[in-house]
Amino acid sequence: MKICRTKQEIRETIQAFRAKGETVGLVPTMGFLHEGHMTLVRQAKAASDRVIVSIFVNPTQFGEAADLDAYPRDEARDFTLLEAEGVDAVFCPSVEEIYHPQKQTTVLTEELDKVLMGALRPGHFKGVCTVVTKLFNITGADKAFFGEKDYQQLQVVKTMVRDLDMPIEITGVPTVRELDGLAMSSRNVRLTPEDRQAALILNKALAYADYELSDGRSAPELEQEIRDFIAREPRARIESVDVRDAETLQDVEGKITRPVVILLAARFGDVLLIDQRVAEPA
Repeated sequence: MKICRTKQEIRETIQAFRAKGETVGLVPTMGFLHEGHMTLVRQAKAASDRVIVSIFVNPTQFGEAADLDAYPRDEARDFTLLEAEGVDAVFCPSVEEIYHPQKQTTVLTEELDKVLMGALRPGHFKGVCTVVTKLFNITGADKAFFGEKDYQQLQVVKTMVRDLDMPIEITGVPTVRELDGLAMSSRNVRLTPEDRQAALILNKALAYADYELSDGRSAPELEQEIRDFIAREPRARIESVDVRDAETLQDVEGKITRPVVILLAARFGDVLLIDQRVAEPA
Protein backbone atom coordinates (compact mmCIF):
# COMPACT_ATOMS: atom_id res chain seq x y z
CA MET A 1 0.00 0.00 0.00
CA LYS A 2 1.47 3.31 -1.06
CA ILE A 3 1.14 6.33 1.22
CA CYS A 4 0.95 9.61 -0.71
CA ARG A 5 1.26 12.95 1.05
CA THR A 6 1.28 15.25 -1.97
CA LYS A 7 -0.95 15.80 -4.98
CA GLN A 8 1.93 14.91 -7.26
CA GLU A 9 2.49 11.56 -5.54
CA ILE A 10 -1.15 10.46 -5.73
CA ARG A 11 -1.44 11.62 -9.34
CA GLU A 12 1.65 9.67 -10.36
CA THR A 13 0.35 6.59 -8.55
CA ILE A 14 -3.02 6.78 -10.30
CA GLN A 15 -1.37 7.49 -13.62
CA ALA A 16 0.46 4.16 -13.30
CA PHE A 17 -2.88 2.40 -12.73
CA ARG A 18 -4.37 4.16 -15.75
CA ALA A 19 -1.45 3.06 -17.91
CA LYS A 20 -2.57 -0.52 -17.28
CA GLY A 21 -6.18 0.29 -18.17
CA GLU A 22 -7.35 -0.09 -14.55
CA THR A 23 -10.34 1.68 -13.02
CA VAL A 24 -10.01 3.62 -9.77
CA GLY A 25 -12.46 3.80 -6.86
CA LEU A 26 -12.15 6.56 -4.25
CA VAL A 27 -13.30 6.42 -0.61
CA PRO A 28 -13.07 9.93 0.91
CA THR A 29 -12.70 9.90 4.71
CA MET A 30 -11.56 12.07 7.58
CA GLY A 31 -9.76 9.17 9.22
CA PHE A 32 -10.20 7.45 12.58
CA LEU A 33 -11.64 4.61 10.57
CA HIS A 34 -14.20 2.05 11.71
CA GLU A 35 -16.16 -0.85 10.22
CA GLY A 36 -18.43 1.55 8.35
CA HIS A 37 -15.43 2.86 6.43
CA MET A 38 -14.22 -0.68 5.81
CA THR A 39 -17.60 -1.49 4.26
CA LEU A 40 -17.10 1.42 1.85
CA VAL A 41 -13.64 0.09 1.01
CA ARG A 42 -15.03 -3.39 0.30
CA GLN A 43 -17.73 -1.95 -1.95
CA ALA A 44 -15.05 0.02 -3.79
CA LYS A 45 -12.88 -3.08 -4.20
CA ALA A 46 -15.81 -5.04 -5.62
CA ALA A 47 -16.53 -2.33 -8.20
CA SER A 48 -13.03 -1.09 -9.11
CA ASP A 49 -9.64 -2.46 -10.15
CA ARG A 50 -7.81 -0.18 -7.72
CA VAL A 51 -8.94 1.52 -4.50
CA ILE A 52 -7.71 4.85 -3.15
CA VAL A 53 -8.67 6.10 0.32
CA SER A 54 -8.22 9.74 1.23
CA ILE A 55 -7.69 10.76 4.85
CA PHE A 56 -8.11 14.49 5.38
CA VAL A 57 -9.74 16.28 8.31
CA ASN A 58 -11.17 19.15 6.32
CA PRO A 59 -11.14 22.39 8.36
CA THR A 60 -13.58 24.24 6.08
CA GLN A 61 -16.52 22.00 7.01
CA PHE A 62 -16.22 22.57 10.76
CA GLY A 63 -18.16 25.46 12.23
CA GLU A 64 -16.25 25.60 15.50
CA ALA A 65 -12.50 25.35 16.00
CA ALA A 66 -13.08 23.30 19.15
CA ASP A 67 -14.99 20.66 17.18
CA LEU A 68 -12.17 20.48 14.63
CA ASP A 69 -9.54 20.16 17.36
CA ALA A 70 -11.55 17.44 19.12
CA TYR A 71 -11.98 15.31 16.01
CA PRO A 72 -10.21 11.99 16.73
CA ARG A 73 -7.10 11.06 14.75
CA ASP A 74 -4.96 7.92 14.62
CA GLU A 75 -3.08 7.72 11.34
CA ALA A 76 -1.01 4.63 12.15
CA ARG A 77 -4.10 2.64 13.11
CA ASP A 78 -5.88 3.80 9.95
CA PHE A 79 -2.98 2.63 7.77
CA THR A 80 -3.01 -0.79 9.44
CA LEU A 81 -6.73 -1.24 8.82
CA LEU A 82 -6.51 -0.12 5.20
CA GLU A 83 -3.53 -2.31 4.40
CA ALA A 84 -5.37 -5.32 5.81
CA GLU A 85 -8.26 -4.59 3.42
CA GLY A 86 -5.92 -4.50 0.42
CA VAL A 87 -6.19 -0.78 -0.33
CA ASP A 88 -3.78 0.24 -3.07
CA ALA A 89 -2.94 3.77 -1.96
CA VAL A 90 -3.78 6.29 0.74
CA PHE A 91 -3.84 10.03 0.09
CA CYS A 92 -3.25 11.87 3.36
CA PRO A 93 -2.29 15.47 2.57
CA SER A 94 -1.72 18.40 4.90
CA VAL A 95 -4.08 21.37 4.96
CA GLU A 96 -1.40 23.40 3.18
CA GLU A 97 -1.20 20.80 0.41
CA ILE A 98 -4.94 20.97 -0.21
CA TYR A 99 -5.65 24.69 0.20
CA HIS A 100 -3.66 27.43 -1.50
CA PRO A 101 -2.87 30.26 0.97
CA GLN A 102 -4.70 32.74 -1.29
CA LYS A 103 -7.62 30.45 -2.08
CA GLN A 104 -10.79 32.22 -3.18
CA THR A 105 -12.87 29.57 -4.97
CA THR A 106 -15.57 27.46 -3.34
CA VAL A 107 -18.30 25.08 -4.54
CA LEU A 108 -21.88 25.27 -3.28
CA THR A 109 -25.20 23.53 -3.94
CA GLU A 110 -27.35 26.58 -3.37
CA GLU A 111 -30.65 25.08 -2.20
CA LEU A 112 -29.41 21.96 -0.40
CA ASP A 113 -26.91 24.09 1.51
CA LYS A 114 -29.73 26.05 3.18
CA VAL A 115 -31.82 23.23 4.62
CA LEU A 116 -31.59 20.60 7.36
CA MET A 117 -27.98 20.14 8.49
CA GLY A 118 -27.01 22.99 6.21
CA ALA A 119 -29.18 25.34 8.27
CA LEU A 120 -27.96 23.78 11.51
CA ARG A 121 -24.28 24.08 10.49
CA PRO A 122 -23.90 27.07 8.13
CA GLY A 123 -21.07 26.68 5.67
CA HIS A 124 -20.67 22.96 6.35
CA PHE A 125 -21.74 21.72 2.93
CA LYS A 126 -19.83 24.44 1.12
CA GLY A 127 -16.75 23.01 2.82
CA VAL A 128 -17.77 19.48 1.88
CA CYS A 129 -18.45 20.34 -1.78
CA THR A 130 -15.21 22.26 -2.15
CA VAL A 131 -12.96 19.57 -0.71
CA VAL A 132 -14.77 16.73 -2.49
CA THR A 133 -14.44 18.60 -5.78
CA LYS A 134 -10.72 18.96 -5.12
CA LEU A 135 -10.38 15.25 -4.30
CA PHE A 136 -12.21 14.30 -7.50
CA ASN A 137 -9.99 16.63 -9.53
CA ILE A 138 -6.78 15.45 -7.86
CA THR A 139 -7.47 11.73 -8.20
CA GLY A 140 -9.57 11.60 -11.37
CA ALA A 141 -11.32 8.56 -9.87
CA ASP A 142 -13.98 6.70 -11.86
CA LYS A 143 -16.20 6.04 -8.84
CA ALA A 144 -16.56 7.40 -5.30
CA PHE A 145 -18.25 5.76 -2.32
CA PHE A 146 -20.13 7.53 0.48
CA GLY A 147 -22.13 6.25 3.46
CA GLU A 148 -25.88 6.79 3.55
CA LYS A 149 -25.70 7.73 7.24
CA ASP A 150 -24.69 11.22 6.06
CA TYR A 151 -27.75 11.22 3.83
CA GLN A 152 -27.85 14.91 3.06
CA GLN A 153 -24.13 14.90 2.27
CA LEU A 154 -24.72 12.05 -0.19
CA GLN A 155 -27.52 13.99 -1.90
CA VAL A 156 -25.37 17.14 -1.97
CA VAL A 157 -22.50 15.30 -3.64
CA LYS A 158 -24.80 13.60 -6.16
CA THR A 159 -26.39 16.96 -7.02
CA MET A 160 -23.00 18.64 -7.39
CA VAL A 161 -21.74 15.89 -9.70
CA ARG A 162 -24.92 16.10 -11.80
CA ASP A 163 -24.95 19.89 -12.06
CA LEU A 164 -21.24 20.25 -12.86
CA ASP A 165 -21.09 17.27 -15.24
CA MET A 166 -18.32 15.63 -13.26
CA PRO A 167 -17.21 12.36 -14.91
CA ILE A 168 -17.50 10.23 -11.78
CA GLU A 169 -20.08 7.72 -10.52
CA ILE A 170 -21.33 8.20 -6.94
CA THR A 171 -22.36 5.13 -4.94
CA GLY A 172 -24.22 5.31 -1.63
CA VAL A 173 -23.58 2.51 0.85
CA PRO A 174 -26.12 1.61 3.59
CA THR A 175 -25.44 2.68 7.18
CA VAL A 176 -23.36 0.22 9.19
CA ARG A 177 -24.41 -0.21 12.83
CA GLU A 178 -22.97 -1.57 16.02
CA LEU A 179 -24.55 -4.77 17.36
CA ASP A 180 -26.83 -2.68 19.60
CA GLY A 181 -28.01 -0.53 16.70
CA LEU A 182 -25.94 2.64 17.11
CA ALA A 183 -24.81 3.99 13.75
CA MET A 184 -21.04 3.71 13.44
CA SER A 185 -19.29 7.07 13.59
CA SER A 186 -15.80 8.32 14.36
CA ARG A 187 -17.45 10.59 16.92
CA ASN A 188 -18.75 7.66 18.99
CA VAL A 189 -15.37 7.30 20.70
CA ARG A 190 -15.95 10.69 22.36
CA LEU A 191 -19.16 9.55 24.07
CA THR A 192 -19.11 8.82 27.79
CA PRO A 193 -20.43 5.34 28.71
CA GLU A 194 -23.70 6.94 29.86
CA ASP A 195 -24.11 8.97 26.67
CA ARG A 196 -23.12 5.97 24.54
CA GLN A 197 -26.04 4.04 26.06
CA ALA A 198 -28.38 7.01 25.75
CA ALA A 199 -27.53 7.45 22.06
CA LEU A 200 -29.33 4.18 21.27
CA ILE A 201 -32.53 6.24 21.40
CA LEU A 202 -31.83 7.45 17.85
CA ASN A 203 -32.09 4.05 16.17
CA LYS A 204 -35.06 3.18 18.37
CA ALA A 205 -36.76 6.41 17.28
CA LEU A 206 -36.21 5.53 13.63
CA ALA A 207 -37.76 2.10 14.11
CA TYR A 208 -40.70 3.68 15.94
CA ALA A 209 -41.18 6.26 13.17
CA ASP A 210 -41.05 3.58 10.48
CA TYR A 211 -43.85 1.71 12.27
CA GLU A 212 -45.98 4.83 12.83
CA LEU A 213 -45.59 5.88 9.19
CA SER A 214 -47.99 3.16 8.09
CA ASP A 215 -50.89 4.87 9.88
CA GLY A 216 -51.31 7.76 7.43
CA ARG A 217 -49.26 10.40 9.21
CA SER A 218 -48.32 13.78 7.80
CA ALA A 219 -44.69 14.86 8.04
CA PRO A 220 -45.28 17.41 10.86
CA GLU A 221 -47.26 14.85 12.86
CA LEU A 222 -44.55 12.23 12.50
CA GLU A 223 -41.80 14.73 13.36
CA GLN A 224 -43.57 15.65 16.60
CA GLU A 225 -44.07 12.01 17.55
CA ILE A 226 -40.37 11.37 16.97
CA ARG A 227 -39.45 14.37 19.12
CA ASP A 228 -41.69 13.10 21.91
CA PHE A 229 -40.09 9.66 21.63
CA ILE A 230 -36.51 10.96 21.83
CA ALA A 231 -37.45 13.27 24.69
CA ARG A 232 -37.94 10.17 26.85
CA GLU A 233 -34.15 10.00 27.00
CA PRO A 234 -33.05 12.85 29.32
CA ARG A 235 -29.44 12.80 28.10
CA ALA A 236 -30.47 13.55 24.49
CA ARG A 237 -30.60 17.18 23.34
CA ILE A 238 -32.50 17.27 20.07
CA GLU A 239 -30.95 19.47 17.39
CA SER A 240 -33.30 18.58 14.54
CA VAL A 241 -35.93 16.07 13.47
CA ASP A 242 -36.98 16.18 9.82
CA VAL A 243 -39.13 14.05 7.56
CA ARG A 244 -38.43 14.95 3.93
CA ASP A 245 -38.93 13.59 0.43
CA ALA A 246 -36.31 10.88 0.07
CA GLU A 247 -35.15 12.07 -3.34
CA THR A 248 -35.37 15.86 -3.23
CA LEU A 249 -35.19 16.55 0.54
CA GLN A 250 -38.10 18.95 0.06
CA ASP A 251 -41.02 19.30 2.49
CA VAL A 252 -43.77 16.71 2.20
CA GLU A 253 -47.28 18.16 1.81
CA GLY A 254 -50.30 16.38 3.29
CA LYS A 255 -50.30 12.71 4.18
CA ILE A 256 -47.14 10.75 3.44
CA THR A 257 -47.75 8.58 0.39
CA ARG A 258 -44.22 8.08 -1.04
CA PRO A 259 -40.75 7.28 0.33
CA VAL A 260 -39.38 9.76 2.84
CA VAL A 261 -36.09 10.08 4.66
CA ILE A 262 -36.21 10.54 8.43
CA LEU A 263 -33.23 12.63 9.53
CA LEU A 264 -32.21 12.97 13.17
CA ALA A 265 -29.55 15.09 14.85
CA ALA A 266 -29.04 15.15 18.62
CA ARG A 267 -26.30 15.98 21.08
CA PHE A 268 -25.16 13.65 23.81
CA GLY A 269 -22.86 15.62 26.04
CA ASP A 270 -20.89 17.76 23.58
CA VAL A 271 -21.04 15.17 20.77
CA LEU A 272 -23.38 15.76 17.85
CA LEU A 273 -24.70 12.52 16.33
CA ILE A 274 -26.83 12.05 13.24
CA ASP A 275 -28.85 9.11 11.97
CA GLN A 276 -31.32 8.43 9.19
CA ARG A 277 -33.68 5.95 7.64
CA VAL A 278 -35.54 5.86 4.34
CA ALA A 279 -39.09 4.63 4.89
CA GLU A 280 -42.37 4.46 3.05
CA PRO A 281 -45.99 3.79 4.00
CA ALA A 282 -46.99 0.14 3.97
